[in-house]
Amino acid sequence: MQSSATTVKEYLENLPEDRREAINELRKVVLKNLPKGFKECMSYGMLGYVIPHSIYPNGYHCNPELPLPFMNIASQKNFIAVYHMGIYADPKLLKWFTDEYSKQVKGKLDMGKSCLRFKKPEQIPYKLIGDLASKMTPEKWIEIYEKNYKK
Repeated sequence: MQSSATTVKEYLENLPEDRREAINELRKVVLKNLPKGFKECMSYGMLGYVIPHSIYPNGYHCNPELPLPFMNIASQKNFIAVYHMGIYADPKLLKWFTDEYSKQVKGKLDMGKSCLRFKKPEQIPYKLIGDLASKMTPEKWIEIYEKNYKK
């Protein structure tokens, strides 16, 4: 469910009331913990955290006009999602996250390749998401991206 918002402010203002607090808290923890160099913007209709063209001029291989995506937060139809490309591309980071999740959160992890789904906002492990956001620098993400994805 992509938003048509063109700014982060507009996205946040258009959130359903029952999701606003959780998305704002996720945004706060991500911004506090992301290493320097990432930029917040709207990306694919979601809150995006990207490597801007000023750091990585080649942009995203699917559309070089777009900055290199790294992380997104979204209010989807039935859940709140956190997308993190690092856990998809780095097996060590995925293992760290899944191990920590099982130690810190009761219940089963609802996860796709890079998508963490939270059906109940009160079950979002904000500190763990902040720790995840801090684990990869823009330079490391570019290195992994180029090794795995760039043709």
